[in-house]
Amino acid sequence: MKESKLIYIASPYAGDIEKNVAFARRACRYAIHQRYVPIAVHLLYPQMLDDGDPAERELGLRLGQQLLRRCDELWVCGDRISSGMAREISEANQLSIPVKNIDAHDIQKKQLPAEMEQVTASGQGLGMT
Repeated sequence: MKESKLIYIASPYAGDIEKNVAFARRACRYAIHQRYVPIAVHLLYPQMLDDGDPAERELGLRLGQQLLRRCDELWVCGDRISSGMAREISEANQLSIPVKNIDAHDIQKKQLPAEMEQVTASGQGLGMT
């Protein structure tokens, strides 16, 4: 079975966190809908680290860079580039990881196709074993 591309999702976090988290989740669903495997570190690390603490924020950014190195593409989602996103884009460029801009209008609130909803929990259908 063909393995799906691992996509690093970059979108704003700070500011209106609730709105930005909802947008990042939609961006991940958008990637899943296209049969990619998204990773959005700004949905993960703020659950464990305090983004308001400069040392913990820096740690989260460095951990994200480690994951970025393993990704096939970086998707810049939305119309605004935060300082953290700019850093991720710079790192992707240095690593020759393709950077793709995804317009906010393209990221729509869609349900996954029924056949994917049934198999994503088990990891089947997305190229995972």
